[in-house]
Formats: sequence, C-alpha cells, structure tokens
Amino acid sequence: MNCLITIICVLVLFFVIVMIIDCNRFVKREYCCESGKLKREGTFVLLSDLHNKSFGKQNERLFRAIEQEKPDAILIAGDMYTSSAREDNQEIAAFVQRLAERYPVYYGNGNHEQKTRLFPEIFGDRYAVFADRICQAGVRLLVNDKWYLPDYNMEIYGLEVGREYYHKPTKMLMSEAYMEEMLGKADENRYNLLIAHNPEYFDNYAAWGADLTVSGHIHGGLMRLPVLGGVISPRLCLFPHYDGGRFTKAGREMILSRGLGTHTLPIRIFNPGELVVIHLKPKNR
Repeated sequence: MNCLITIICVLVLFFVIVMIIDCNRFVKREYCCESGKLKREGTFVLLSDLHNKSFGKQNERLFRAIEQEKPDAILIAGDMYTSSAREDNQEIAAFVQRLAERYPVYYGNGNHEQKTRLFPEIFGDRYAVFADRICQAGVRLLVNDKWYLPDYNMEIYGLEVGREYYHKPTKMLMSEAYMEEMLGKADENRYNLLIAHNPEYFDNYAAWGADLTVSGHIHGGLMRLPVLGGVISPRLCLFPHYDGGRFTKAGREMILSRGLGTHTLPIRIFNPGELVVIHLKPKNR
C-alpha cells in the first residue's frame, strides 16, 4: 500500500512539474502552404490564445522569437486577453501595439474579445479602449471584414461568429448561407485567408472558399496523449478531432494553433504553447 501511495505521489509530482514547465514555454511550429493564386512568397506569424500570458517582462521572449522569423506580417486569431472583470488588457494592447510598429498586423476576434465587446454593462469600455489603441497603432482589426493585399493577390478575412457557435456541450450547426451572410462571397480568383477563431466549422469555411483558415480556441486539448492527441476541447468534447496542426478539406487547408496561454484552469501537459510560422508560396513558380 505504501508503495502504491509513493508511486501515485511521484506521478502527481511529475505531472505538476510538466504542467508548470509547459505553461511557461512555447515552441515554434512551421508550415508551408502553396497556391497558384499567390503572386509572391511571404512569411506570416500566427498568434492565438495568449490570454494575458507574459513570457518575460512585456512579453520580451515572445517578441524576440517573432523578430527572429523576420515575418512579412502577423496574423492574430483571437483571445489575446481573457474576458475577466478582474484582468486588465492594456499590457496585451501594448504588446500588439509594439508588433504593429514593426509589422503589418491583422487581428480577428476570439470569443473573449467578442464577449467584452458585446457586454459593456459587465466590462465597461475595456474592448473599445483596447480596439482604439491597437487600431491607432495601425492594426487591421477585422470583425467580419476583409483587407486585400495586391502584392500577394490575397484577401485576408476576419470572421466573428455568433456566440451561439461557442455553446457547450452541443455543437451548433452552421447553415450553408451563414458564411456568405457574414463575409459576402469569396472571390475564387484571389487567395482567401480566413482568420476564424473557432476551428470546429472548418468544413463551412472551406465550402465558403477559404483557401487557408487560421484558428485557435482549442488550446491543444489542454493535455496531449500519444496517438490520441488532445484530451478535451473548450466545448467539453473528449479527444477533439481539431486539436492542433494542419488539416485539409477538398484542397483547402486549416492551420490550427495550440495557442500560447491558458485561462480558468492553467493546464498544459505535454502541450507547450505554440508560435506558428506559415510560409506562403506561389505554386509552380
């Protein structure tokens, strides 16, 4: 019996140590996406689900890691801060502002930014002040909006789905018309890059015309197991199919970041944060 208790204590200590380490580090993941629609190469850094986490003072470690990639632009897939009445978002605003001083930044809201935007009676002017500060710095905040990059022949869209699409535990079905209602019709002659925080609707994004979707939200499933992958999603779905990495559907792709931070439960086990680097290349050129 004493031996069993000792083994349990050692295992608990081991997982606690792994969790502390993984919650305070990040790794780089690189992907290459090719398309005949693209006119030129480009390197894009994807950030998601930072949730007020700071890797060093003023996120210096994260900023230096981004600089080392010499990106052409930054894509933000939402939840850079947490919708908590107790947490401030101005340090994150300062970090995004600092990025915008060096690179073009395209920002799509996650469910936490959306929540602070929709409920000012709870959060006051937190979202308005944050949005104004980063937009003044030059960030393109894309809330069901788009921005065209003619040098790449690329349209960048930012999708903010309704809050019903985040309900737990049942997944809300998305109608075929929904994407077009939110963003209009996709131009098939352009490379359509979609920033969509929730990856569970990748089929809808691909059917609409997104050549590349970048997402977050799932946090890698909190804990990752060999073969099985991520353990649980924010919708309380066990072993979610979309937990992180690259996915394809009918020739269209999604790059799903496992995020950088945590919220509510600070759990990351065998699942460090991710700095995602995407290399876009013209095909057959």
